Amino acid sequence: MRVIYKILSETLWQEALAAGSFAGAPVDLADGYIHFSDASQVHVTASKHFAGQDDLLLVALDADTLGPDLKWEPSRGGALFPHLYGALDPALALWVKPLPMAADGNHQFPELDQ
Repeated sequence: MRVIYKILSETLWQEALAAGSFAGAPVDLADGYIHFSDASQVHVTASKHFAGQDDLLLVALDADTLGPDLKWEPSRGGALFPHLYGALDPALALWVKPLPMAADGNHQFPELDQ
């Protein structure tokens, strides 16, 4: 199992649960795919794209359950990032945990699955 992560607001996740589908955050919709990170990338993703944002969740997913719509494509510095070209079924989440701000201004991550 290869675990990947999505950072998003609690509001967006609650909307996805109610709808039974997540089409993406505004940046995902603009880019045409849902952005994910693996365990080695998610801390930098949080600091680069979610700095200072509270009320966030971290969603863990098994990449293998997302099928052929999940592509690993070069992004930051040529590293391969997982991108989902299609909607996400929120029922596929392995777990969903809060991603609170720590006193030092960085997000406080739970233990990550590799």
